[in-house]
Amino acid sequence: MMDLIASPEAWAALLTLTALEIVLGIDNVIFLSVLVSRIPPAQARRARQIGLLLALLFRILLLSILMWLIGLTQPVISIMSAALSWRDLILIGGGLFLIAKATHEIHSEVEAREADEEARPNPRAFFWVIVQIIVIDVVFSLDSIITAIGMAQQIEVMVTAVVIACVVMYVSSGPVARFVAEHPTTKMLALAFLVLIGVALVADGFSFHIPRGYIYFAIAFSAAVEMFNVLAKRNRRKPAG
Repeated sequence: MMDLIASPEAWAALLTLTALEIVLGIDNVIFLSVLVSRIPPAQARRARQIGLLLALLFRILLLSILMWLIGLTQPVISIMSAALSWRDLILIGGGLFLIAKATHEIHSEVEAREADEEARPNPRAFFWVIVQIIVIDVVFSLDSIITAIGMAQQIEVMVTAVVIACVVMYVSSGPVARFVAEHPTTKMLALAFLVLIGVALVADGFSFHIPRGYIYFAIAFSAAVEMFNVLAKRNRRKPAG
């Protein structure tokens, strides 16, 4: 352990991997923010905490079974000359789930259901939110940890980077969720991001890699434009003088 603390290579790997894990965690935070926006605030906070705790537990669990996890990258089925592994199938399934969920939410927003109906406490709704969080946590955790395996060799470095990234996700998830809930246009933008991320996961599953830099640049650019829109609306509401 002391060798790792004194190793510049280990610190460089930790910083690089932590930054990457934080960026990959953006997907998780956006999905959580959209999901919890449809349940009462008290339940939303609890669901968000459960979701982020599960994200951390899934990542650490996957790190503890590295050899089994690496085995998931071996081809198990062929579809139209494409050899797919369990990892590919999980990414494809998770991507399709994200696309379907985001499309359903966009339809609900366009239909503009009554707010009173959505605001009523509903234990069944809370249960389904948790189920959906578990499904998507598994998908994002798998993608995140396989990335970590490719970047670092020491399990201690991987676990530390994952824990730091999950802490950052926890701290940022509250403000992001509140912002999404308070600004309907931002929620629609977040849903569009989820469709984009879902398409990228499906493409990855079929070995067609879309560089994440392009996706995150598009998200950052759109988010910046939306921030200017929000500020402009706020300024227009201020009384003159």
